[in-house]
Formats: sequence, structure tokens, C-alpha cells
Amino acid sequence: MDVEISRSELSGTARAPPSKSYTHRAVLAAGYSGGALVYDPLVSADTKATMRAVDAFGGDVIDTGEAIEIDGFDGEPQAPGDVIDCANSGTTMRLVSGAAALADGISVLTGDSSLRSRPQGPMLDAVEQLGGRAESTRGNGKAPLVLKGPIAGGTVSIPGDVSSQYVSSLLMAGALTEDGVAVELETELKSAPYVDITLELLADFGVEAERDGRTCRVAGGQFYEPTDGEYHVPGDFSSISYLLAAGALAAKGGENVRIEGAYPGAQGDTRIVDVLSRMGADVDWNRKDGALVVEKSSLSGVEVDVGDTPDLLPTVAALGAAADGETRIVNCEHVRYKETDRVAVMADELSNLGAEVEEEEDALTVRGGESNLRGTVVGGHGDHRIVMALAVAGLAADGTTTITGAEHVDVSFPDFFEVLYDLGAEVQR
Repeated sequence: MDVEISRSELSGTARAPPSKSYTHRAVLAAGYSGGALVYDPLVSADTKATMRAVDAFGGDVIDTGEAIEIDGFDGEPQAPGDVIDCANSGTTMRLVSGAAALADGISVLTGDSSLRSRPQGPMLDAVEQLGGRAESTRGNGKAPLVLKGPIAGGTVSIPGDVSSQYVSSLLMAGALTEDGVAVELETELKSAPYVDITLELLADFGVEAERDGRTCRVAGGQFYEPTDGEYHVPGDFSSISYLLAAGALAAKGGENVRIEGAYPGAQGDTRIVDVLSRMGADVDWNRKDGALVVEKSSLSGVEVDVGDTPDLLPTVAALGAAADGETRIVNCEHVRYKETDRVAVMADELSNLGAEVEEEEDALTVRGGESNLRGTVVGGHGDHRIVMALAVAGLAADGTTTITGAEHVDVSFPDFFEVLYDLGAEVQR
């Protein structure tokens, strides 16, 4: 699907979509339990992959429209009767690898061509260290993966600078082992707030775990038991970042864009509020009410470290293209291992739009003061965050920007373009 978006003036109220990160974890945690209701979930292409995986391990997942009703496998995942297709969801593959390591039998995990190009080696090493079997069918540390359990627990040593999702997976599964799991990180933990999200969710499901510097641990023999048998998913700040950026660039003079459902929590991407403030945006956050209000603002470039917030890189790059001066995004090498190489892709597509961009291995510099954004055809590269970031840039570009492959917003924000349209954006499918 191609979407055309033109320079627009926005105003009105939008509601934050539910968090993809919390939904993935809540669905799996409910699967690990005897059963639970997950309210306010994000039902998207990625989270459906996790739901299918929970089904495959012996759970029963039903979307009632009001909640996701999950009859769990009570801490004992079964060996799947077929290959588990994780589609394009790296979060699904990494999180459910832990469930596969618990199962008494062989599990095979695969995905689409993009997912099969992403590194899974540290998770395979961890399962082997815990006494399980874990192999890449092609011997390159990438899917398809073959895993065999059950693991009993123990201590593992893995790098922390590839993906925090390995740690989250091991903590979630480790609570159900006999001995528990301790994860010793060989390097600094990147994307650390995502582990904090996992710890927060585990606590809500009655599981105790902790992170202390480069060590993360969870005791074994625990049970997943959410309060009153239910869990409510909070709003997603990764998705909120695009709405905030759109408001800062395109809110109608004298009016604003209001975003509801923006409550504080462990999400690292709440940092987008601070980033926009440092750039000079007029943004106000009522944390108690969960409401963000942003007005169109004259922005200036800043330096942003995305070591803990990799999903913000596309948003910040789009903002930098429309800001005065230089926006430098640093500590971003790990952002190259997402659905696509987001550093390279944002450099290429913003350049196509007329931005002055310099790409380095671990940095991306956007010189907005030297840029002249103009509508053209840009590619979404099968990546939901690239599509949404380019849509934001399109709001500030002269003429019309056509984004190919725009259907991939279904991964995390299925009604993204409808929300923009309701705010006043000129959008055509």
C-alpha cells in the first residue's frame, strides 16, 4: 500500500495506542500462568505472532474484543506440534525462545526473510549454557532456530549490547525453572529500559526478579499469578513519539495536539518528551491525567544518545531534518539490527527528501539548517517505524510525499494514518 501525505496543519485529540512491548510480555506471561485476561492490548501483526506462539506451546488464546482471554499452560509449555512462524516479530522470537527452552521436546522457530537475517546467537548460547540444545539450522546464529529443553536453570554469560530481549526472555522463563537463572552481562546493557519493563510486568504477575548492574537474576520455582487474574496494558510511548513529533512540526497556529493515555512508567521512550523540550518544543505532560499537549514550535538541533532508546532514532532523525542547526544521534550501532538497518535507511530516505545527512557506524547527523525538505517517493523498507517517521517528515516537506509499503504500520500502530487524518493531516491511500 502506498500513502500520500502533504504538508498539513493539525489539531485535536488522539489516544495513545497500547504498548507493543507490554502486550508481547503480558501475552506470554499469561501463557506461563494458569490463565489471565489481558485488557487494552495492542492487537497487531507482531503481537498476533506471540499469541500464536502461546497457542503452539499449549495455551489457548481468544480475542474477545474486550480483552485477550488466555488459558495458560501453567508453567509447563509443551513441545509444539508444528514450526512456530514468528513472521516479522523479533520480540516474539526472542521472548518465546525461553518458552522453547522450558519445553520437554524440540521447538523450531522461524520467520520472514527480514527476521531470518537478525542475530539470535546470544540466546542460543544462553540456552546451551543452561543445559538445553540450541542451534541455527544454517549455522550462522540466525533463524530458523531449533531448541530443546527442558532447562533446569543456572548462570549464563552473554553480551548486553546486541539485544535486551535475550535478558527479558531468560528472566521470564527462568522463574519457572528449578534453580532460577542469573544472567551475567559481558558488556554494557543496551536498551536497558526494556528489561525494566519486563521486571515491572513480572512484578504485576507476582514474579520476583531484579537487575543489579550487569547482573540480572530471577529465582526459580515461582508462579505467574496476576492480581485478580487480569492485566491492563499501558499506552505506547514509541508510538506516542510520532504523534508528538507531528504536533511539534505541524500543529495549527494557536491550537495544539493533545495525546491521551500517556502515563509514566518504565518505558524508556518517555525520553521523547525531554528530547522535544531540549529542541525547543512547547510540550506539556500532565502525568497524573496521562495527557500530553504539544504546539507547533521552532526546533533546534541537539545531540541524542539512543543507547537505551533505539526505537526513537527514526523519530528524532525526522525531527532533526525539520529543525534548525545540527541534530546528532549517537550510540546507535545496535539500531542497525532491527527490522531493517534503521540508521542507513533513515539516512537514505531523508536524503531523498532533501535533508543533509551524514551516516557513521555509531552515529547519524542530520543538518536541518542546510536541508530543504520536498515531497518525493520514499520507501518504508518493510519497517513500521520507518514508515511513521517518514510520514512525520512528510508533514514538514513541501509538496506531497509518497510512502511505499505503508501497510507495515500494522505491526505496532494499525490506525496510524487514520489518527493523522482525524487530526487534520492530508492523507490519501
